[in-house]
Amino acid sequence: MSIGLVLILVSSLFLGYYLITRLPPEGYTTIYLLDPQKKAIDYPELLVTDYNGTLNVWVEVENHMGEALQFDVRLKVISGTISTLPVEVNPINIYNKTLEKDEEWEIMAKTSINSPGNYSVIYELWICSQGAEEFEFTHNYCVLNIEVVDQV
Repeated sequence: MSIGLVLILVSSLFLGYYLITRLPPEGYTTIYLLDPQKKAIDYPELLVTDYNGTLNVWVEVENHMGEALQFDVRLKVISGTISTLPVEVNPINIYNKTLEKDEEWEIMAKTSINSPGNYSVIYELWICSQGAEEFEFTHNYCVLNIEVVDQV
């Protein structure tokens, strides 16, 4: 009896492994941020007005959907923290590009914030499929929390 159960268990594992590895991979898109040196370690957190009031980060977008698609990166800034997505404010900048299958896109996104306070800088990824009329939010986004002060 126990040998039969072991054989059923092993057979189930092999069948499961076969089915999982034979299914076509699901497509995806991604967005991520890099610091000015193109590393993911030293993100800006503090800006000083009249000194370094400009936020500079690299935004990277990847298309792994299996077809060419049009992308928007919508840069938004709000005071405080975000409560809903997509953020319901007008973008201060929109970067747009059509990416081929498996193509990557990098943007140096610059944002100036001149009033003291705590801000959320949001980079939302939007997509427009071929034949579609409107962009749709992909639910992929990045947020940097930034403090702006008059002087250090």
